[in-house]
Amino acid sequence: MGSSGEDEAHVNLNPALKALRALTAETSEQSFIEVLTKVKELLSRKSVGDQRDLEKCKQGLYCGGVLAYCCAALRFNPAKIEGGYASITQMADIISTCCVGIGSMRETEVFLNRFLPSVTENLLFLAHRLMNRALGDKGQIEMLRLFRKVFDSLSWLLRAYSHLIPSVLLSKHYESVQMNEDDEASAVTLLMWYNLFRTNSTVVSEMGRKALSSVMDDVIYKMSSSTNPVIGSAATKILLLMIEQHSQTLQLLHKHYKGLDDLVRKDWQGKGFDAALEQLIDRLQAEVPERNYQAKHSSEQRVRAACVIQAVWRAYQTRCRIKKLPRAVSVLQRSFRERRRRLQEETEKRRAEEELRHQVLLRRQRAIRQFRQRQLHLMEILPADQVARYLGELENRAALLIQRMWRGYRERQRFQKSRYQLQQHKAAVILQRAILRFLKRRRSQRNILAPWKGPGGLTDSRRTELRRQIEEHVSLYPSSVASVEGTVELHEKAQSMLQQHLMTRASDRVQEQHRQALLAQINTDMELLLNAPSLKEATEEDAGLFLSRSTPVAVRARQSHNALLQSMRLPWWRMLEEESTSLETLSHKDYDIEFESLYLGGQL
Repeated sequence: MGSSGEDEAHVNLNPALKALRALTAETSEQSFIEVLTKVKELLSRKSVGDQRDLEKCKQGLYCGGVLAYCCAALRFNPAKIEGGYASITQMADIISTCCVGIGSMRETEVFLNRFLPSVTENLLFLAHRLMNRALGDKGQIEMLRLFRKVFDSLSWLLRAYSHLIPSVLLSKHYESVQMNEDDEASAVTLLMWYNLFRTNSTVVSEMGRKALSSVMDDVIYKMSSSTNPVIGSAATKILLLMIEQHSQTLQLLHKHYKGLDDLVRKDWQGKGFDAALEQLIDRLQAEVPERNYQAKHSSEQRVRAACVIQAVWRAYQTRCRIKKLPRAVSVLQRSFRERRRRLQEETEKRRAEEELRHQVLLRRQRAIRQFRQRQLHLMEILPADQVARYLGELENRAALLIQRMWRGYRERQRFQKSRYQLQQHKAAVILQRAILRFLKRRRSQRNILAPWKGPGGLTDSRRTELRRQIEEHVSLYPSSVASVEGTVELHEKAQSMLQQHLMTRASDRVQEQHRQALLAQINTDMELLLNAPSLKEATEEDAGLFLSRSTPVAVRARQSHNALLQSMRLPWWRMLEEESTSLETLSHKDYDIEFESLYLGGQL
């Protein structure tokens, strides 16, 4: 190949590369489709011509930054690109094709050690996204196909550059793909290694001991954790290729995986690839040192013991199933007969309903026919001048019938609407009756606790004694008012006292009205509580209806809330003590005071 100056001159002379370089100046999704189309057209034209022109074109794409844009485009958001994952997968195929067969350049070390690892990492990132999308939406065959295509591009890249294998094995995206238990994804990764080892026989020897052990661990893990014949066949062929191409593979297998031959024979024999499996077992046993007779004998004894245990357990299970068989058969027969009886009853019931419906329909048709025949007979009997009158009477009867039916329907609708109001009224009456009874009991309890004692009756002797005391008091303290003016003054004083009494009587009436208003408010609150919606359906406006407008009630509620918060901070034994003392110290006097403040202290 030529120098860097010749490459730059070629880039300058090619207008297609100039256009691509201008498009890829900014890494954005808007120019993705255009770049993809032009790169595909350019590669298709160059692939038909000379191989040197194709290499120069690839070098021009790399030197012009087009391949760097394609590498970064593998991480674009598929939702912002026309075609989505399919277009990005095409870009992955293009960049793997451009990186292989690019020839020698001035910046070969940068290309091999920096650019190619970044391309590999982005390919694994795209494969990981496709796998997650395929597993998230079961049945997406298109995503699995794109996933295989991305791994084909990665395999094409690894065939040409085997030094990228350690970076693939160390990638976290490859580790996520390997840890997945889906058979499709596992088969794709195993087929990639198989195709790589089959096409390039020097890859295994150039990988290194650490990378070889890592690949071997992944293959044997997939082989032991899956039951899919495709995975087993691919893993067997990969191990055969690794044993043939590298001598240390057998040593690693004997060191880290003892008994692998017995495992593969037990799990995979008779699955369709017995020839490759027998060849692998022969290779594993050929290089192994001769085992002594005791080890082989002990292995046979373990197998025989396992067979005996399995036979005993299976016989026990069979006997248990045989014992349960009559009961299961009887239960099955009973359930079948019950189901058949139920189906027959449903069939007979449906047939009876259909027959009844048919009979009703026939009776209705017969009644309509008879009615019409009677009408025709009456029309024939009636004189011609009375036919209009008869038809008018029929119309009036029909109108009355329609009105009666409509009024009945309307009244039933009104009754349905007023039923809730009637229930509310009945509930309010019941609550008022209960409250009046409660108040009556409370008044009777007060009278029992503090009965009123009126003046006792006067006897004749007591009356005589009082009269004597009054006469003595009058004689000792004669009245100072004996004139007419004094009498008038006393009369005016009595009138003023009477007027004051009348004024106080009006205030007493006001207080009585206030008490009645409080009782009405209590009844209204009870109706609100009874008609309150559930907590799920309650709103802020509904909650505002239940706020108390009585100052003593609000104060008492606040005190109770504060006392409850303080009691919650106390230890449990203090709470028991407070509860016992509160129950003992609560008296009828405190209860009466709270009751009176509830009904007399509020304001409307």
